Amino acid sequence: MSTPYTTIIGLEVHVQLQTESKLFCTCSTQFGAEPNTQTCPVCIGLPGTLPVMNRKAYELGLRTAVALNCQIAPYTKWDRKNYYYPDLPKGYQISQYDLPFSANGWLDISDPKGKFEPKRVGITRAHLEEDAGKSMHDEQAGKSDSRIDLNRTGTPLLEIVSEPDMRSALEAKAYLSELRLLLTYLGVSDCNMQEGSLRVDANVNLHIPQGDRLAKTPIVEIKNLNSFRAVERAITYEAERQYQVWQETKHEIGDAPKQTRGWDDAANVTRGQRSKEESSDYRYFPDPDLTPVTVTVAEVDAVRAALGELPAALRTRLETSYGISDYDSDVIVNAGMSTVDYFVAVADKVGDGKVACNWVTQDVARVLNEQNQTIEQFPISATELADLIRRVKGGDFDTSKAREIFAEILQSGKSVADVVAAKGIKKVDESELIALCRKLLEANPQIVADVKAGKQQAAGNLIGQAKKQNPNVNPGRVREIIADLIASML
Repeated sequence: MSTPYTTIIGLEVHVQLQTESKLFCTCSTQFGAEPNTQTCPVCIGLPGTLPVMNRKAYELGLRTAVALNCQIAPYTKWDRKNYYYPDLPKGYQISQYDLPFSANGWLDISDPKGKFEPKRVGITRAHLEEDAGKSMHDEQAGKSDSRIDLNRTGTPLLEIVSEPDMRSALEAKAYLSELRLLLTYLGVSDCNMQEGSLRVDANVNLHIPQGDRLAKTPIVEIKNLNSFRAVERAITYEAERQYQVWQETKHEIGDAPKQTRGWDDAANVTRGQRSKEESSDYRYFPDPDLTPVTVTVAEVDAVRAALGELPAALRTRLETSYGISDYDSDVIVNAGMSTVDYFVAVADKVGDGKVACNWVTQDVARVLNEQNQTIEQFPISATELADLIRRVKGGDFDTSKAREIFAEILQSGKSVADVVAAKGIKKVDESELIALCRKLLEANPQIVADVKAGKQQAAGNLIGQAKKQNPNVNPGRVREIIADLIASML
């Protein structure tokens, strides 16, 4: 649906890096510990303490930045971002300001359903910083108390800032989905939003054509987004809200300040929180306790060489090598590298990528969802599934019978060969099958007449009779033979 404005969207994503200890101290980053049990003098900023950079966090950040096609700075430093908040005990956050370790990258996004054109979203920068603590409010319990848990203080974060290149909530959701997929393939984060491992802030404003000029609404930063679905809904709501406000006030550039608003998921609205800070409000200055970080071209090249095959390249390979659709390749790649390996193993053994894809994305995926399993836990090996599919392709039995065998294998743990033998399933000789079809046609002249008259569904009765006389017949092949025999009578 077209709108009288263009929505301009940029996203800031904070990703918790998968390290065992914090960014500048040895405290654990494990989730779920009792409040304030994972702190030390360094991460809570006691006088006289000195931070030391976690090398693993830098390496994970570098790995991500290279995968995002960023330019890697050979020299970067740490800065103090000064602001007061109860969950920030030091009164400042160690971050990166004017010399981030990476910048000017990009991430390609698309929609397999074709709801928007593929596009390249620019990455302004990806930089490292430490997390703050967590404020816990008890309004719902009736206490109206606020408590502070400092366990998260100092946890390593990678902040990934996009260019304002997205033009719809759907594009924003696609960007987040592709970014999360990339991060999980890289193994740099578990991206668990429920545990705070991935957090999103959305910056939204509108461009509204006004004759030969362009009116722009002030940028609004939306916080409290706890799911990708919430991001999509919040952006949609905020764009409509801004347009309504603009119609009422006709605000031009500079007439209204930038604003931070929080998303109320239950009410499906954004609510004003405060005016949006500028970088000058934080009084950045270089951290005097941390040395700059340098990296060589050779080190960056080594990281790039070790990345392996990333999601975008994987999709292309599956589509070109196995002849599956972009939608199916997206489903398989999104399921994870183990599912990709499983599919490839089945497809290679069967020699038919499309048929293998149908089984993996439908029958296998259904069982995994029902049993809440991963592909590593799936009891049917790629070799056994390929054997089942080859027998269908060879005409031993039809897909319906194959699904019965599939279910039996799941229940019993037996091989395809054992289940087939136990059920007495045998491939019917072609000459025997033709003879049976001729016999049925001779015994059912009225059905033959009906089919000749164009009533193709009448052949179903003959297929049913064939299955009664020999349960091993392939219904699809019976239909083909009957059609050919009747056609020869015309």
